[in-house]
Amino acid sequence: MASLSRALRVAATRPPLSPARRPGLCPLSSGAHPTAEKNVPYQRTLKEEAGPSAAARGPSRPLPSTADVVVIGGGSLGCQTLYHLAKLGVRGALLLERERLTSGTTWHTAGLLWQLRPSDVEVELLAHTRRVVSRDLPEETGLHAGWVQNGGLFIASSQQRLLEYQRLMSLGKAYGVESHVLSPAETKALYPLMNVDDLYGTLYVPHDGTMDPAGTCSALARAAATRGAQIIENCPVTGIRVRTDDFGVRRVAAVETEHGSIQTPRVVNCAGVWAGAVGRMAGVKVPLVAMHHAYVVTERIEGIQNMPNVRDHDASIYLRLQGDALSVGGYEANPIFWEEVSDKFAFGLFDLDWEVFAQHIEGAVNRVPVLEKTGVKSTVCGPESFTPDHKPLMGEAPELRGFFLGCGFNSAGMMLGGGCGQELAHWVVHGRPEKDMYSYDIRRFHCSLTGHQRWVRERSHESYARNYAVVFPHDEPLAGRSMRTGPLHQELLAQGCMFQERHGWERPGWFTPEGTAPVLPYDYYGAYGNQAHQDHAYGKLLADEHTFDFPPHHNVIKQECLACRGAAAVFDMSYFGKFYLVGEDASKAADWLFSADVSRPPGSTVYTCMLNHRGGTESDLTVSRLAPGPRGSPLAPAFEGDGYYLAVGGAAVQHNWSYILSVLQDRRFRCQLIDSSEDLGLISIQGPASRAILREVLDADLSNEAFPFSTHKLVTAAGHLVRAMRLSFVGELGWELHIPRPSCVPVYRAVMAAGAKHGLVPAGYRAIDNLSIEKGYRHWHADLRPDDSPLEAGLAFACKLKAATPFLGREALEEQRAQGLRRRLVCFTVDERVPIFGLEAIWRDGHVVGHTRRAGFGFAIDKSIAYGYVRDPSGGLVSPDFVKSGDYALERMGVTYPAQAHLKSPFDPDNKRVKGIY
Repeated sequence: MASLSRALRVAATRPPLSPARRPGLCPLSSGAHPTAEKNVPYQRTLKEEAGPSAAARGPSRPLPSTADVVVIGGGSLGCQTLYHLAKLGVRGALLLERERLTSGTTWHTAGLLWQLRPSDVEVELLAHTRRVVSRDLPEETGLHAGWVQNGGLFIASSQQRLLEYQRLMSLGKAYGVESHVLSPAETKALYPLMNVDDLYGTLYVPHDGTMDPAGTCSALARAAATRGAQIIENCPVTGIRVRTDDFGVRRVAAVETEHGSIQTPRVVNCAGVWAGAVGRMAGVKVPLVAMHHAYVVTERIEGIQNMPNVRDHDASIYLRLQGDALSVGGYEANPIFWEEVSDKFAFGLFDLDWEVFAQHIEGAVNRVPVLEKTGVKSTVCGPESFTPDHKPLMGEAPELRGFFLGCGFNSAGMMLGGGCGQELAHWVVHGRPEKDMYSYDIRRFHCSLTGHQRWVRERSHESYARNYAVVFPHDEPLAGRSMRTGPLHQELLAQGCMFQERHGWERPGWFTPEGTAPVLPYDYYGAYGNQAHQDHAYGKLLADEHTFDFPPHHNVIKQECLACRGAAAVFDMSYFGKFYLVGEDASKAADWLFSADVSRPPGSTVYTCMLNHRGGTESDLTVSRLAPGPRGSPLAPAFEGDGYYLAVGGAAVQHNWSYILSVLQDRRFRCQLIDSSEDLGLISIQGPASRAILREVLDADLSNEAFPFSTHKLVTAAGHLVRAMRLSFVGELGWELHIPRPSCVPVYRAVMAAGAKHGLVPAGYRAIDNLSIEKGYRHWHADLRPDDSPLEAGLAFACKLKAATPFLGREALEEQRAQGLRRRLVCFTVDERVPIFGLEAIWRDGHVVGHTRRAGFGFAIDKSIAYGYVRDPSGGLVSPDFVKSGDYALERMGVTYPAQAHLKSPFDPDNKRVKGIY
């Protein structure tokens, strides 16, 4: 066959991509049609067979009439989920595959496994996959699962990339993952065929490797079958039967196939590219898109044997060892969308579009020059599914109880399959996973987005095109923006607001003095004939964020923080979720749902957590008791019985809504949950001058006696009715104003006018993050997750353990309290002026005892601050004395810095400021 260099020259002579190939326009070229046969680089490849279709051949075994769980799809995730369901003792687990195992996408995957990712949860998931394929399956089945451990090598051709790798190395130490940062000379010695002239260094992980899809899935199938699970091939699913229970809740009832129906209360959608079609059968929106993803396999290369796999992120390519050859693939800026997913596609492949693929060749040849004269043995171009944030879609769908997702794995289904299959099995059996899977939970997306085709398409394209981009701590997407804006959006934009995107919502990040910085419509990075933006103020300011140092606007955020500490700042928090829990059983539901005692008189506000049955924290929020009344406005809905107003973090609105609703349904509480998030805005005025400012705006007595901390009232602000709450997320004297949407702008302007003479400034969430970490306030899903208990996080005060009232998770907390804590959240400060971002290894007396979860800069104390959970390496209890007796350091990108441990907030530990004592 032709060499890679010749393919590059041929592609270069082709005309530019026509506008007809732009996404969403005319049909794709003939390359979009699957061919029936391709040479692929596996000895045990399952090929397309001539003959009747799967439906015509009939199922591989008779269908049972019932099943405890039905898994749809026999790829990596389906097989892993079935295997782990069987290991949990579910004997009535059944997998249905429309063709044969691995058909669709799994069979042609490259099967790479890299152990280090910029996420602690993903490191844990990858470690489990590796254990399953390298140890568990061979021991259980006697089969070789296709695991080859030849190591992994990450290439850094820029200083920023090398810093990212050093960050991964430090995180790996907290999990026992061996890794080494190598110099160019050391890299050359390890990989003699590599060009290292343009390298800053590499990250070498010797225990990385590859999996064979057919071997892994065969071993999983055998192991599951020995535990009583069943697999039926050649059995396409045609429908999901749904029933509505006596409380009006939609639940899974049965799976329908061309050969009969199977009654089941639980279905797991592991259909990969076809997961959207399965979701539509059940009335469930599945936000993913199908794209072509390709690699080529070279002829034999002398000297390549036993070399590690390579990821050259800056060139957006990977090089997988394939015996005595290499598989070469990557991620391009103009991937081909598979517009009409065919349900007849099984083991076919697409013709490779060399015009699209050619952009990877130059980088591959530069990295391994021998490729320039190496022939191409075969091409592999198949479908893969991609999601809006490049994270899988997992968990129970909010639209249908008993319908679980395990799809959208962004070409990483093999390497994440073991860990995700285990967690998904726990989700199905126990109602929640063992680990924190919020980043993968389908409920992370607001319900208004999951069916929005433009948003799903734009964000999925960007996540594909930037798959190998450096993961900077404060990066933001440019696709799918301005989907949900608050009532003050234009007001803040005019003040120079740099917005952050959180699941479609635009929230204020920080305020630039350089003028307005609107987010422009997505330009697909110039792909598909689009014109890339040349003058994009937002894009330029965001590019300044692409650093592991303090960003150029560090002092701007400092000014916002110090203004709040010294005078006052106003924060737009409109994107918070705002729910009402009302009705006959509202008090019973509140007692069960919330860990703190919320059975207070009307007018009280309580900070609390919501827990799961294992004592993990599903949310933290404020709950305000309401007095019943005849009103019917967004501020005071009419209700009978009891009523509560809930304010929850905006990034987790859908998660909170779905979780509360599921508990109400399962416990059959007679009450309503009303979502008023879009009807109400929310501004927070914080700082020593906040009382003086609001006295000019509110018709209320704001003294400590008349308006104590953690209380709320309906008051008039500049002639508009608002709900004022005396609360603080930053550790200052302050109030929140919950405002009907039409009144937000006039109230905000009145506050700004009154604050002009008091030094009031607008501030964003970057300031909130730094102010809150300085004060020691917890952030859910940063230092407080579904697998962290409030006791471990230092929130025992938010748990009514002294009262006899039962609440969800109480038994688990009582057991943990009786046994003692094996880990504890600790605050660390670093005297040396270096930025800390999270994921740094925590050293205590020469041993790694954890890693940081969240970090920021405390401008009032002029130090970097981080929080992380500390364990005793010997497995003992972590008492306050244990914490105080250690000598600590934080490892940042391979360099350790002495750190001081704190059991209390390093700023205002006696909480005087929130009481108005300055």
